[in-house]
Amino acid sequence: MTAQGLTTIADRVRAQGLRLTGQRKIITRILEEAADHPDVEELHRRAIAIDPKIALSTVYRTVRLLSEAGIVERHEFTDGRARYETADHEHHDHLIDLRSGRVIEFHSPEIEVLQAKIAAELGYRITGHRLQLFCLPLEETVRPAKPKRAP
Repeated sequence: MTAQGLTTIADRVRAQGLRLTGQRKIITRILEEAADHPDVEELHRRAIAIDPKIALSTVYRTVRLLSEAGIVERHEFTDGRARYETADHEHHDHLIDLRSGRVIEFHSPEIEVLQAKIAAELGYRITGHRLQLFCLPLEETVRPAKPKRAP
């Protein structure tokens, strides 16, 4: 449950006085149930599996509305596509696998402490941040040295 006591995206849409059409209900449910960070095209693919009449433009308008209302967060990773997740989650950071495009959420108390320490040393207090680590799997970055050939 969120701090506001609203449990679903649909609840937060209604609480902000926004219209919740049948198609928007489908899109909000897909976002809520997503274990990944889908982009608009992926949201549309999932939505038309439920209601083939949902237009791509409807998905674009809905995620823009939800993002502007602070109900979902928009992320841009390396592939140039905006991806979305609900905004009611605990703070976390993202590791992006550059090979597969997979986005891994993580939380590190050590990183949080270090960031606060750096900000304080520079005379600031952190009010928010986003950390994105762009990575390749270790097996791709650590390659054994090629054996030297005898002359």
